[in-house]
Amino acid sequence: MSEKVSALAAYGALGMPLAMAALPVYVQVPIYYTTHLGLALSLTGTVLFAARLVDTVQDPWLGQWIDRLARRGRLTPMLVVAALLLAMTFAGLWLPPLSGNALAAWLALALIAVYTAHSLLNITYLAWGARLAPSTTGLTNAAGWREGAGLLGVMLASALPTWLMNSHTWSAERGMAAYSALFAVLLFIGLLALLRYAPRWRDPVVAVAPNWTSTLANARFRQLLVPYFLNAISVSVPATLALFFIADRLQAPRWSGLFLAVYFAAGAAGLPGWTRLAARIGPARAWRLGMALAVAAFIWATLLGPGDAPAYLAVCVMAGLALGADLILPPVLLACLIPPNEQPAGYYGVWSLLGKLALALSGLTLPLLAAFGYQPGAAASGGAALALAYGGLPCLFKLAAWGTLRTAEFSTSEEPST
Repeated sequence: MSEKVSALAAYGALGMPLAMAALPVYVQVPIYYTTHLGLALSLTGTVLFAARLVDTVQDPWLGQWIDRLARRGRLTPMLVVAALLLAMTFAGLWLPPLSGNALAAWLALALIAVYTAHSLLNITYLAWGARLAPSTTGLTNAAGWREGAGLLGVMLASALPTWLMNSHTWSAERGMAAYSALFAVLLFIGLLALLRYAPRWRDPVVAVAPNWTSTLANARFRQLLVPYFLNAISVSVPATLALFFIADRLQAPRWSGLFLAVYFAAGAAGLPGWTRLAARIGPARAWRLGMALAVAAFIWATLLGPGDAPAYLAVCVMAGLALGADLILPPVLLACLIPPNEQPAGYYGVWSLLGKLALALSGLTLPLLAAFGYQPGAAASGGAALALAYGGLPCLFKLAAWGTLRTAEFSTSEEPST
């Protein structure tokens, strides 16, 4: 029997606050600490790098620990503690009680606490989504609700912090305190919905204790990691370069907000379509179609230049629609490959590590562009290199992911065993 829509919506609700926390930590924290709090740029960068390194490497271990807690029936206390820690440390990021050199130590500790609490919640949340339905259709519907709520959270996080920090009515500290309070309320509403109203974590008798051997011995899992990682890089590169491309290639910086809004709105609008398509042809084939759509969009983007802002809006629609496939289909494929006698969080811990590693590697495009003569703010410098990096590189990685995602290899495993 399919899960009720209300139960799937209850599962999806936590996606919004988790997204609301992630984006400001990555985007607004650097400028907030340097511009508003006066921390030296080099010191801020060093702290951010160290904290993000911890965030990346800890996820597989957190996944294994979550699996052990699930096996003992102790997930709920951990989730409540993690939510409390995230709410408090997220607020603490914007309202530090220290100044001067001690501010760097506060930033480091607060970031590691935020990253750890967020990872505990997010990995558990993804693993829950792999165990709440007996069919691929149910898993895909749940992923659609989760990622739809997440995209709404991303849109809120894209607009609210910037507006609150730059208001002439209140200080940046007061603005982010209000955002932190809103986030905390939505976080606990989402957690309550998950624990009380979402479909239960379908936990059969587990014969295999959580361990690295069983996780990494899964050949289909290792095979899926290759296209997932390549595809994650293809998504991370344009995300890193989008604002540079808009400002210096299209010469339309005033349109940035509209472009991003259209991109995320298209992603959300496309989720029901990808859900239905996956139900008809399977998530692997549907994902390959999404990759093909993204390649078409970014080939078009490489051909654009000054004055092509209207055409770029169409690119944003196409790329946003493809984003929907990237968000909901890979986690469903993974869920279908996890044996019924193993807990899922260890798998999603490795999954999360690769996603964060892809984001980190995408940052290397900036020194690469500099080597080819591109300078931010100088529209005449390195424009062709910027277009090729923004549009061409994602196409190469998408095509590599498309080729390694061999549909036949997953077609026999697209129904989860329970």
